[in-house]
Amino acid sequence: QVQLVESGGGLVQAGGSLRLSCAASGRTFSSYSMGWFRQAPGKEREFVAVIGWIGSDTGYADSVKGRFTISRENGKNTVYLQMNSLKPEDTAVYYCAAASQFSIWGSRNRSWYDYWGQGTQVTVSS
Repeated sequence: QVQLVESGGGLVQAGGSLRLSCAASGRTFSSYSMGWFRQAPGKEREFVAVIGWIGSDTGYADSVKGRFTISRENGKNTVYLQMNSLKPEDTAVYYCAAASQFSIWGSRNRSWYDYWGQGTQVTVSS
C-alpha cells in the first residue's frame, strides 16, 4: 500500500509560479513511476506529467510542455511539479499518482495508476 499526500497548491496570479509536492509513504518509493494529473470543474481528470523510477525519463502534456517540470527525490520519497508561467486555464485540483510500471505513453492514462492522492487546489487568477 502507498499513501500519497499532495501539498503546495494555492492562489497565484497569471504568470506566476508554484511548486507542488507529493510525499509518499508505504512501500519503496523508487519502485514506482509517478504521475501528476489535474481536474478542472466539470471536466475529466487529465494527464499533466510523468516521471520514471529514477527520474531520467519524463513526459508532459502538450498544454504544459515548456512551463512545467516534474522531478523526484527518492531519498525523500517525494515527487515535485514546478509550474511556471501559470495561466488561468491551469486552474484545477492537482493529483499525484503512483504506478508499479512505467511507460512514457501508457502512463498518460488514469487506469495505469495504482494509487492516488487526495489532491491540492491550484487557482490562477487573470
